[in-house]
Amino acid sequence: MRFYLIGAGVIGRTHAEAIRKLSLEEGVELKVADPNPQARSSFAELFPEAVVFSDAQEMLSEKAEDDDIVIVGTPPVTHCPLSKLALESGRHVLCEKPLVMNREEAQELLETANKHGRLIGCCSDRFLGLPKMEEVKKIVHSHSLGDIYKVTFVHRSQRSRPGIEYQPESRWFLDRSKCAGGIVMDWGPYDIAVINELLAPVSVKVAAAWTSQPKTQVDPTDIVYDVEGHVGAMLNCRLKDSREVRVHYERASCTHGEPYNRVEIEGTLGAVRWSPYFGSDGVVTTYDEKGEPKSSERLAANESGFKFLDHPVLFFVRKVRGEESPAIVNDQAVFNFSCLQAIYDCDLSGQPQVVELGQPPTVHK
Repeated sequence: MRFYLIGAGVIGRTHAEAIRKLSLEEGVELKVADPNPQARSSFAELFPEAVVFSDAQEMLSEKAEDDDIVIVGTPPVTHCPLSKLALESGRHVLCEKPLVMNREEAQELLETANKHGRLIGCCSDRFLGLPKMEEVKKIVHSHSLGDIYKVTFVHRSQRSRPGIEYQPESRWFLDRSKCAGGIVMDWGPYDIAVINELLAPVSVKVAAAWTSQPKTQVDPTDIVYDVEGHVGAMLNCRLKDSREVRVHYERASCTHGEPYNRVEIEGTLGAVRWSPYFGSDGVVTTYDEKGEPKSSERLAANESGFKFLDHPVLFFVRKVRGEESPAIVNDQAVFNFSCLQAIYDCDLSGQPQVVELGQPPTVHK
């Protein structure tokens, strides 16, 4: 299997590490393209097995094989043209999150992928497939919670803005014209991936939404800084059986309020709460026992050699091979992205927005 990385920076090295783990199980070829000579040199030192190029088009000029995979790990503003270039070369494409900059680009990539019979995937699946996530899925699908009616998905951090507190050298995170948005496009792809994996909605209605940019004394003033750091939304997820589940969603990379996280699914017979990301590996369920709530916790640690940073490559490889995989590709990838875009549209217009799975990424009010 041949892998073509576009971008030799931090995230490209992360994908290369995952590919190296795969190579222990089978033979793989690794190629990488980046116009930055320093990035190429640093990458080559860490991965001497890689063939290095300065131009992506040159790297992709050789004849494609059916299971070739291109991984796009560059800033979001470049995702659409580079992914389209790779799809048109006859290769499957795994793209970093957010998938693209807007719905028009999402539709363009989906049409290109379908035209060439290729997969277009998004790396927003990093936290899927973890044992604790699988345990929650098992509980949800067992119907032991009764009729699910509410999901609380809240992650509030006081100071964790990319481009300021986190990875401060990457100031493009703060410029909407380069990154597509703030916390909605940074952590939102992971959040929506988790929600949609568990509920499998056929449509999502953003009934209400708001965004804000809390101010601090270290805000940059010499560059463009126009992205949000705090967002909230009420989502109505319509399931395949026509039932609706309400999702209380909130994310903050900057807030002056209290920091806290809570992810919980509530049903008529019970509830389950867990940390989808870096917190505990515990899955806590609560059911009624003789009129009183009784909680129990089950630990579900990840003992696999593949960690969450490896998941996008691992899952996409499985999907390319036709194996069962939580990889987010094609219609689902566009649907998830459109849910994020609908949050912005609802905030700007003040009107509810509806996104439907399998339909062109246009929003129906």
